[in-house]
Amino acid sequence: MPRLTDPIQLGSIHASSRMLMAPLTRGRATREAVPTPIMAEYYRQRASAGLIISEATGISRIALGWPYAPGIWNDAQVEGWKAVTAAVHEEGGRIVSQLWHMGRVGHPDVNEGQPVSASPTAPPGHAHTYSGNQPYQAARALEVDEIPALLDDYARAAENALKAGFDGIQLHAANGYLLDQFLRDNSNFRTDQYGGPIENRIRLLGEVVDRLVATIGADKVGIRLSPNGESQGVNDSNPHALFAAAAKLLDEKHAAWVELREPRPGGTRGLPDVAPVHPVIRKAFSRPLILNADYTLEDGQAALDHGEADAITFGRLFLANPDLPRRLLEKLPLNPPRPDLFYTQGEEGYIDYPRWEEVGQPA
Repeated sequence: MPRLTDPIQLGSIHASSRMLMAPLTRGRATREAVPTPIMAEYYRQRASAGLIISEATGISRIALGWPYAPGIWNDAQVEGWKAVTAAVHEEGGRIVSQLWHMGRVGHPDVNEGQPVSASPTAPPGHAHTYSGNQPYQAARALEVDEIPALLDDYARAAENALKAGFDGIQLHAANGYLLDQFLRDNSNFRTDQYGGPIENRIRLLGEVVDRLVATIGADKVGIRLSPNGESQGVNDSNPHALFAAAAKLLDEKHAAWVELREPRPGGTRGLPDVAPVHPVIRKAFSRPLILNADYTLEDGQAALDHGEADAITFGRLFLANPDLPRRLLEKLPLNPPRPDLFYTQGEEGYIDYPRWEEVGQPA
């Protein structure tokens, strides 16, 4: 069985190890969604990951509903990302852009329009906006004749990602965002070709993947799914059947790899309300499968040993420990994360977590 320290080929990307960095929203871009210089430093510091999956990045203004999150739909954003990818590559790392459409989880204070979704619904809770927390507004259903423009947005974002120097992209189809809203039956009440039975609810995912593959090649396209349990109010009555079908579809379209955000018992997300779905996805998808959610070095390696996964993404541990692979492998103490600074706009809690050699002890 492979070790976490072994390299892995993810489509066209040669990852130096199977210890990958998960996507982590941090809110350090400008209000115009342009990456900033401290973002280049942040990613440079973490380039020892086998592969970095960037923070979620909006494919259009209406797609982006999180304050100070980055986008990749215009030239200024591409130029900002060039500094990020150059910094990672200078350190010998690899990085992909996670393409994001938030759907109903957006808010007009940020995305400047009424959110769209599979159906006219609203998520629970409150949106994080420039004016503070506000109740979510009901989304309108995306019309069938609007889908070609949506596909154009994804294609433009993928092209821009390569122009910006990314090694590929990850399609965000998880966590209760737009594509997940189409996939799952408690948020998709459509009666057209995109709603109802599973084969209809996975249709938009397939069309987006087709367009991305045609635009940049299947070997540069990865996917993120969140198959087990509720996420931002989105859930499904039969996730094992749904995500087995989605995985089979992605396999047929030659997607390079799939990453799963799949909470586990004892994790920070609490007890999942659905049994693990990755075993049925593993059977349906023939290329690399990556697992995510509260893994340590030991249980990440156990997942590889048992053939459940080919690599592991680490999230909050990477957030607080830029040299995470070294710390895990050498069993060095870890810097504790500072949650109150996760989404602020400054350097504090972002690029000031020390490497081990800088202090010889945890911060």
